[in-house]
Amino acid sequence: MKNYFSSNFKLGVLGGGQLGKMLLTETQKFDIYTCILDATYEAPCAQICNEFHLGDLMDFDTVYNFGKKVNLLTIEIEHVNIEALQKLEEEGLEIYPQPSVLKTIQHKGKQKDFFVKNNIPTSPHKRFTSLDQLKKETLAFPFVWKSAQFGYDGTGVKIVKNQNDLNSLTNTDCIVEDLIPFKNELAVIVARNKNGETKTYPVVEMEFHPEANQVEYVICPARISENVAQKARNIALKVANSFEHIGLLAVEMFQTKDDEIIVNEVAPRTHNSGHYSIEASYTSQFEQHLRSILNLPLGNTDSKVAGIMVNLVGEEGFSGNVVYQNIEEILKMDGVTPHIYGKKQTRPFRKMGHVTIVNNDLSEARKIAENVKNTIRVISK
Repeated sequence: MKNYFSSNFKLGVLGGGQLGKMLLTETQKFDIYTCILDATYEAPCAQICNEFHLGDLMDFDTVYNFGKKVNLLTIEIEHVNIEALQKLEEEGLEIYPQPSVLKTIQHKGKQKDFFVKNNIPTSPHKRFTSLDQLKKETLAFPFVWKSAQFGYDGTGVKIVKNQNDLNSLTNTDCIVEDLIPFKNELAVIVARNKNGETKTYPVVEMEFHPEANQVEYVICPARISENVAQKARNIALKVANSFEHIGLLAVEMFQTKDDEIIVNEVAPRTHNSGHYSIEASYTSQFEQHLRSILNLPLGNTDSKVAGIMVNLVGEEGFSGNVVYQNIEEILKMDGVTPHIYGKKQTRPFRKMGHVTIVNNDLSEARKIAENVKNTIRVISK
């Protein structure tokens, strides 16, 4: 086995946001030397990694030259230059998740086609190269429109209810999906290493903000039957094994009215739906990501206690230097741990941090989570 610990080994990470920052907690725990590439010195990782490199993640030369400086490369965001990664891989650099996997997942149309080809249950869809092409098609309202690339946190996703909604869409490569009535939005994180060892985290349930289309609460374990939970874990494993993906894969799903599970989309990295694991699990998703990409034995994914995560996002009407109002009030509450991402500037709905609530009783944790949500405010000076 390679010596990754207290050695000359350099781990490269494309992206220096909050996911990278939480990953650095684990690289520091293991004393793994970590190099970060990000487009801004304001990135949450900039001041705390071993080496920080400034540059555009979508620029071929920047990504290629960064890759030449490290021994293994991973990502914390999937919007990266795939051609540079493919060339680095051809030249012998280990890159996880693999560039071929990223290329498919990066494009929502290719991702959906992959599900269909591999008999993974998903909602019916059609692909379009532009809004003009989409308008020529006769489609029944309502339907779900998704930009094929570069969407995130509700950006690039719209429910189209009428002609006005249709006219307001961006003219871009896109997919259209049937609007599926569902009971719950669920997610399962799967870890898979080079040896093919796989582990799933418990199924989590997501509650969404009605306007921002952002997750407000992630609840672990999901309040569903064991039968549905097992079905969700099996499908998530099938997705990871079909991709032969190495690293962490977050599989977002719908539980339909008939208790069927269909896959919505996947993220090939640590994910918002796994943040609860830092406090609630035996092995956090960030430690597990390291274990998987370094081909180390995977850790125990069980929860020690019930966990609920509350996203901290910028309040509407506030932009500028961030202030976390009433943070001392939530620190008085049992089992409450805030995580502040280190973004100095807030704006409406920007992800600024999260709070984890752990408790032996899930319903009690949910009450405390509501209290946290109603107490702390992310505003500006």
